[in-house]
Amino acid sequence: MDLPVAPPAFDATTGSRQRRRVDRGADIAAGCGLVLLELITLAVIFGLWFLSGFDLDPEKTVTTDPLWGYLDATGGVGVLAIAAAVTAAWVDAVVTVVTQAVMTIMVFMIFFGGGEVQSHQDQLCRDVPSAASCEDRG
Repeated sequence: MDLPVAPPAFDATTGSRQRRRVDRGADIAAGCGLVLLELITLAVIFGLWFLSGFDLDPEKTVTTDPLWGYLDATGGVGVLAIAAAVTAAWVDAVVTVVTQAVMTIMVFMIFFGGGEVQSHQDQLCRDVPSAASCEDRG
Protein backbone atom coordinates (compact mmCIF):
# COMPACT_ATOMS: atom_id res chain seq x y z
CA MET A 1 0.00 0.00 0.00
CA ASP A 2 1.43 3.33 -1.04
CA LEU A 3 0.83 6.25 1.28
CA PRO A 4 0.38 9.72 -0.19
CA VAL A 5 3.43 11.95 -0.04
CA ALA A 6 3.12 15.67 0.50
CA PRO A 7 4.79 17.89 -2.06
CA PRO A 8 7.90 19.78 -0.91
CA ALA A 9 7.27 23.10 0.82
CA PHE A 10 7.66 26.26 -1.22
CA ASP A 11 11.20 27.65 -1.10
CA ALA A 12 11.32 31.37 -1.82
CA THR A 13 15.12 31.47 -1.93
CA THR A 14 16.36 33.23 -5.04
CA GLY A 15 19.73 32.74 -6.59
CA SER A 16 21.98 29.73 -6.84
CA ARG A 17 22.34 29.16 -3.09
CA GLN A 18 19.61 27.06 -1.57
CA ARG A 19 19.15 27.19 2.20
CA ARG A 20 20.84 24.21 3.82
CA ARG A 21 19.66 24.43 7.40
CA VAL A 22 21.18 21.77 9.63
CA ASP A 23 18.93 19.51 11.70
CA ARG A 24 18.46 21.18 15.11
CA GLY A 25 19.39 18.04 17.07
CA ALA A 26 22.65 17.62 15.17
CA ASP A 27 23.32 21.34 15.64
CA ILE A 28 22.90 21.12 19.42
CA ALA A 29 25.00 17.96 19.62
CA ALA A 30 27.81 19.52 17.57
CA GLY A 31 27.76 22.72 19.64
CA CYS A 32 27.85 20.87 22.97
CA GLY A 33 30.46 18.41 21.75
CA LEU A 34 32.78 21.15 20.53
CA VAL A 35 32.43 23.09 23.80
CA LEU A 36 33.22 19.93 25.78
CA LEU A 37 36.31 19.20 23.68
CA GLU A 38 37.53 22.79 23.98
CA LEU A 39 37.05 22.83 27.75
CA ILE A 40 38.93 19.53 28.08
CA THR A 41 41.75 20.95 25.93
CA LEU A 42 41.96 24.09 28.06
CA ALA A 43 41.96 21.99 31.25
CA VAL A 44 44.85 19.89 29.91
CA ILE A 45 46.83 22.98 28.83
CA PHE A 46 46.51 24.76 32.16
CA GLY A 47 46.80 21.51 34.11
CA LEU A 48 50.22 20.98 32.52
CA TRP A 49 51.18 24.54 33.41
CA PHE A 50 50.00 24.02 37.00
CA LEU A 51 51.93 20.73 37.29
CA SER A 52 55.11 22.40 36.04
CA GLY A 53 55.40 23.95 39.52
CA PHE A 54 55.49 20.62 41.37
CA ASP A 55 58.54 18.63 42.34
CA LEU A 56 58.75 15.77 44.82
CA ASP A 57 62.22 16.80 45.99
CA PRO A 58 61.69 18.76 49.24
CA GLU A 59 65.11 20.42 48.96
CA LYS A 60 64.41 21.96 45.59
CA THR A 61 62.50 25.22 45.12
CA VAL A 62 60.37 25.06 41.99
CA THR A 63 58.39 27.78 40.26
CA THR A 64 55.87 27.30 37.49
CA ASP A 65 56.87 27.74 33.87
CA PRO A 66 56.19 31.07 32.17
CA LEU A 67 52.72 31.20 30.65
CA TRP A 68 53.80 32.27 27.16
CA GLY A 69 53.93 28.80 25.58
CA TYR A 70 50.70 27.74 27.24
CA LEU A 71 49.01 30.93 26.04
CA ASP A 72 50.08 30.10 22.48
CA ALA A 73 48.27 26.77 22.78
CA THR A 74 45.25 28.57 24.23
CA GLY A 75 45.25 30.97 21.29
CA GLY A 76 45.26 27.96 18.98
CA VAL A 77 42.08 26.70 20.67
CA GLY A 78 40.53 30.14 20.10
CA VAL A 79 41.46 30.12 16.42
CA LEU A 80 39.91 26.66 16.03
CA ALA A 81 36.74 27.94 17.74
CA ILE A 82 36.57 30.79 15.23
CA ALA A 83 37.00 28.34 12.34
CA ALA A 84 34.23 26.13 13.76
CA ALA A 85 31.92 29.15 14.15
CA VAL A 86 32.54 30.27 10.56
CA THR A 87 31.93 26.75 9.26
CA ALA A 88 28.76 26.44 11.32
CA ALA A 89 27.53 29.82 10.06
CA TRP A 90 28.03 28.65 6.49
CA VAL A 91 25.62 25.75 7.04
CA ASP A 92 23.18 27.74 9.22
CA ALA A 93 23.92 25.83 12.44
CA VAL A 94 22.81 28.63 14.75
CA VAL A 95 23.39 26.86 18.09
CA THR A 96 26.94 25.90 17.14
CA VAL A 97 27.69 29.45 15.99
CA VAL A 98 26.51 30.86 19.33
CA THR A 99 28.40 28.31 21.45
CA GLN A 100 31.59 28.80 19.45
CA ALA A 101 31.27 32.59 19.68
CA VAL A 102 30.97 32.31 23.47
CA MET A 103 33.97 29.96 23.61
CA THR A 104 35.99 32.33 21.42
CA ILE A 105 35.25 35.24 23.73
CA MET A 106 36.15 33.16 26.79
CA VAL A 107 39.38 31.84 25.27
CA PHE A 108 40.56 35.27 24.20
CA MET A 109 39.75 36.72 27.63
CA ILE A 110 41.94 33.99 29.12
CA PHE A 111 44.58 34.65 26.46
CA PHE A 112 44.81 38.40 27.02
CA GLY A 113 44.38 38.16 30.80
CA GLY A 114 47.13 35.54 31.03
CA GLY A 115 49.35 37.71 28.85
CA GLU A 116 48.85 40.63 31.21
CA VAL A 117 49.63 38.48 34.26
CA GLN A 118 52.77 37.01 32.69
CA SER A 119 53.90 40.43 31.46
CA HIS A 120 53.48 41.79 34.99
CA GLN A 121 55.47 38.85 36.38
CA ASP A 122 58.26 39.38 33.83
CA GLN A 123 58.42 43.08 34.73
CA LEU A 124 58.62 42.18 38.43
CA CYS A 125 61.49 39.81 37.73
CA ARG A 126 63.32 42.53 35.79
CA ASP A 127 62.80 45.08 38.59
CA VAL A 128 63.40 42.74 41.57
CA PRO A 129 65.40 39.69 40.40
CA SER A 130 65.59 38.32 43.95
CA ALA A 131 61.80 37.92 44.27
CA ALA A 132 60.65 34.46 45.36
CA SER A 133 58.94 33.63 42.08
CA CYS A 134 61.98 34.73 40.04
CA GLU A 135 64.66 32.51 41.60
CA ASP A 136 64.47 29.70 39.04
CA ARG A 137 64.52 31.95 35.98
CA GLY A 138 67.74 32.91 34.35
